[in-house]
Amino acid sequence: MKTHPLLLSTLVLALAGCGGGGDAGSPASTANATTPGAAGSNPAAGGAASTDAQAEANATASQKLSCVSPSMSTAPSGSAPITADTPSADKTRLFAAGSAFKLAITTRPAAADTLRWAISDTTGKTVASGSVSAPAVATTTTLTCTSTRAGYFAVSATFAKSGGQVQTAGTRPNGIATFGVLPNLAATIPAVNYAHQDQHRFGMQGFNGNGPMLAALGITSTIDDRQMSVMEPNGRNTFNPSANNLDPFYTSGQVMRLVRLDGIPGWASGHGQSPDFGYAPADLGYFSNYLARVGTETEAIRARYFPTQSANYYQVTWEPYILWKDTDANFVALYKTAHEGLHSTDPKAVVMGPAEPFPSLTTDRLKRLAPLGFAQYIDGIATHGYYDAGTSPSHPPERRHTEPDPADAANSLLNEMRNLRAEMAADYKPGMKLFVTETGISYDIGSSYGPNYPTPNILFAQGAVVARTHLILLGEGADQTYVFFGPDFPGEPGYGTFFDLDNPQAAFGTTNISPKPAAMTVAAMTRILDGTTTLGPLANLPSGVYAYAFQQLGGGRVITALWTHNNAVWDASTGFSSTYSTAYTLAVDAPGTSGTVQLIDAMGNPSSAPYSDGKLVLTLTESPQYVVSTNADVAKSHSTKPVGYAGI
Repeated sequence: MKTHPLLLSTLVLALAGCGGGGDAGSPASTANATTPGAAGSNPAAGGAASTDAQAEANATASQKLSCVSPSMSTAPSGSAPITADTPSADKTRLFAAGSAFKLAITTRPAAADTLRWAISDTTGKTVASGSVSAPAVATTTTLTCTSTRAGYFAVSATFAKSGGQVQTAGTRPNGIATFGVLPNLAATIPAVNYAHQDQHRFGMQGFNGNGPMLAALGITSTIDDRQMSVMEPNGRNTFNPSANNLDPFYTSGQVMRLVRLDGIPGWASGHGQSPDFGYAPADLGYFSNYLARVGTETEAIRARYFPTQSANYYQVTWEPYILWKDTDANFVALYKTAHEGLHSTDPKAVVMGPAEPFPSLTTDRLKRLAPLGFAQYIDGIATHGYYDAGTSPSHPPERRHTEPDPADAANSLLNEMRNLRAEMAADYKPGMKLFVTETGISYDIGSSYGPNYPTPNILFAQGAVVARTHLILLGEGADQTYVFFGPDFPGEPGYGTFFDLDNPQAAFGTTNISPKPAAMTVAAMTRILDGTTTLGPLANLPSGVYAYAFQQLGGGRVITALWTHNNAVWDASTGFSSTYSTAYTLAVDAPGTSGTVQLIDAMGNPSSAPYSDGKLVLTLTESPQYVVSTNADVAKSHSTKPVGYAGI
């Protein structure tokens, strides 16, 4: 797929008035694993100690990471004193829980030394450590590791005498090598039956064509290009819907297609632009003919490869706030043409848009176009989920929600989504689906890739904010949400959920990658919340507490996602706190009852938590956690269904 990422620099300038501001030779001597509860913080990782005291106290002894049986071999000469890797055949550095994998550390000290290594989690807490001899020749020490503890892990290492650190690779900074262990929640989150394949809830940009990676992350939908500018760049009637135009990776039937239609070739533009995203085609009749052919192809693909998918979804425009130059009347005419062309051949077509950058901008356009009859020509709403002039660790989605001025609070992501849902209910067809087809969290504005950036604390904050943002989108009524992006890419630092290990300034199409914390919070979130419908935000929440209830399809278990956020402890200049916490009592069962529920941390590690009198006392932090319970009536009575949300 040719990606079309958010035009961040343009958007920041255009939306400066919306508020925000700046973002600111012998075997190893020792090789010991520590259990998650062991003391110690990894100085090389620069993070704080683990914070979720309740989950820590209840974590089972089986959730541990160990690296043993070191072996040594001669390494190639080189200039880097210390390098580390957890090589994997697929180059992703992701491993199944309980599987064996290798940790290879290459040393080139000036004189014989001892290498001290450690593995830390996303908060900087050491979960395994040891030391090995480091002869005065290039040597690779390989340890065999296993982990039943899921999540993001960073390998650090230093010489006892001469210091040093793991060297940078691509966009990954000095000091760490990273890998991930995928959650296994089969015993905690029961499998559900999907009547329709499009009841899945998570999509992604950045890994098109990479089925194994999407499966590892729990992603079931991507965007597939069918723009006229892509399919007919050189002239009329060159797109044949009966030909095999489908990327082979879709033929597995595991990853669905959102069909993208924005952009027309120069020959069809009438404005000398190629591709043209700003104007309606010069010949709308031909555009309708082209889309009728797209509809024919799409429905044939669905029938063959996705037979249980209930509809075909088409996104007609892409961030028109930035790209559209034409009139509102012609915008409506474009959608009228698209609607007629697609529905003429595809009985399952769902025409979606306008896909503005922010939900608030989508709301504004829907309001403005409603008197022009726009509702007749759109079957579902697509938006992007950006919410600030720079969505970043310093600009989390909740930062305006507690503002005393309602005009400022309206620009929190929660309220942007609520206002969008209200506008859909007021002026558009009932029961419409709402897809958020792109949302990413970058590094802070003004940052750049470099050997000493990002810090572990920034990576922790990005991972937490990625999860919180998509939880808000789903909890406030999005049927599906798309994560942006796969690996780091050039020009807009940090949107990647993975490091590019080959290119210091990143490059599109890289396959040699390793995860950031964001990747692992996504992998946990998809396993926990896919196959659910939204019950909505919990009512009567204290200021600074955020909580959303979901229920598994078929009347299954209730899953509540909760966290806290405080702007005062979330600042790039002083650090994004992993230790700030607040107590919250969650109703999980009827009054007078007692029992246990399952508590899952942000990385997908489960533990049992007791409750009494129907209530569970939680310690909330800036990282989301999930509570799995069974009393849906209690959850429904304490939550508010998003306006117009019909479920999927």
